[in-house]
Amino acid sequence: MKKFLSLLSLSFTMFFHAQQNVVITNIQHPNEPSIIINPNNTQNIVVGENSRRYFVSNDGGLTWTQKMITSNFGYCCDPCLDADMNGNLYFFHLSNPNNGSWIDRIVCQKSTNNGNSFDAVDSYTGLNSTEKQDKQWSVIDNQNNIVYVTWTQFDQYGTPNPTKFSNILFSKSTDGGNTWSNPVQINETSGNCVDDDDTVEGAVPAVGPNGEVYVAWVGPAGLVFDKSTDHGQTWLQHDIVIDNMQGSGGWAYTIPGINRCDGLPITKCDLSNGPHRGNIYVNWSDQRNGTDNTDIWLAKSADGGNTWSAPIKVNNDNSNKHQFLTWMDIDQTTGYLYFVFYDRRNYNDNNTDVYMAVSTDGGQTFINRKISESPFIPNSGTFFGDYNNLSVHNGIVRPVWGRLHNGNQSLMTAILSQNDLLSVPEEKIKITDAKIYPVPSFNDVFVKYKLLKTESISINIYDESGRLVKTPIKYQKRNQGKNVEKLNLKELNLSKGIYFIELSTSQYKKALRMLKI
Repeated sequence: MKKFLSLLSLSFTMFFHAQQNVVITNIQHPNEPSIIINPNNTQNIVVGENSRRYFVSNDGGLTWTQKMITSNFGYCCDPCLDADMNGNLYFFHLSNPNNGSWIDRIVCQKSTNNGNSFDAVDSYTGLNSTEKQDKQWSVIDNQNNIVYVTWTQFDQYGTPNPTKFSNILFSKSTDGGNTWSNPVQINETSGNCVDDDDTVEGAVPAVGPNGEVYVAWVGPAGLVFDKSTDHGQTWLQHDIVIDNMQGSGGWAYTIPGINRCDGLPITKCDLSNGPHRGNIYVNWSDQRNGTDNTDIWLAKSADGGNTWSAPIKVNNDNSNKHQFLTWMDIDQTTGYLYFVFYDRRNYNDNNTDVYMAVSTDGGQTFINRKISESPFIPNSGTFFGDYNNLSVHNGIVRPVWGRLHNGNQSLMTAILSQNDLLSVPEEKIKITDAKIYPVPSFNDVFVKYKLLKTESISINIYDESGRLVKTPIKYQKRNQGKNVEKLNLKELNLSKGIYFIELSTSQYKKALRMLKI
């Protein structure tokens, strides 16, 4: 009860100071990080980056120990970390073997000791003559521990030769990563090999509530989606177009101070027991609003990927500035959506902050929070990689991003909780003079408040334990100035007791205590 009161009463007016930025490493120009919270022990967190190093924390991310990854097939880059239902950790990366060729396969290494070490006897998938494998991502079905991996295969990396193609491949392991199925091509339309807009890339797989496998990517057909309902045995004959990306600037675009920038998509599915269970989400960034105005986007499907929403803007500013290099995750204990991205809304130059966004209502509205303690200025001579990363579990939120300060490149994280991101800065409260009457209330209760601008508002009613019991008003437009809402407690079927009436807009919340007699 005390915890709930701190969330729904005056804590809504406290400034967001709970975050703490932590340097994971600042040597050897770290970039392209991947992070995973061990779901069996949220104090155990592992981060990989593009060198052979990885970092382990056993205190929730406050301190980190550097370790080295050793592989029979060499180590190139593109780390991807994952965890299964038993708390085993997986480290996927591209190869660089002594006897073989650069990025000729996807390597999988496994840790059974919280990341203290990863197997030197590693497995692999994707080896296919002279073709190159790139940007692999994984997902693990926690109902059966099947491991799925999707990635891009290049016939010849970087060539403009029109007879060479890029394709999206899929492989799975049913024995904890020891052996892998033969890779299969799942895309309908192939891309070129230039590693640009018309190359097919960005395949991040997700698992559905009934074991479905979902994945989206971008390429010459736009942002497209595919799925398998039989654990990857068969796929759709025709890819489903989420967005044709016309006028978007493509997935490879220019950001001042960044030597290259990708808006590659991330696919996630809500597996929680919340109201949006089964929703599929795809997050990306593009420049459809102008080359000086990069935005973060989300599309969602509530019918297994058959139909998709129009793009929904995640960054809630109107600054016409750059937001880029996004990643998303879903807290599968709540169904809340989390996003991390670079953001320049506060500056007229290349100063860059790191922001997070969170949605508690299935991507209808977003709260944005600056999580970096100070800005940095990148330069095009320093490679920042193609992505940042994020891991969320049971209210524990750990983003990871690259930073450049005084010529020194580092990897950073922030010590965050769900409540940190949902709190509201005092000076930005836009619901004022809020009160209810009469107190106590018997039949009708009136909620009086003032808006500093015209907003869509919602009213949620929580019981004394913090359980949502009613939503009498949901996203209804109200004018600037004084407003009064009448709630009929008899129609709402509320029994006697203490309740909390929460007024909220897209960014702000205010809670009031009510006694029903």
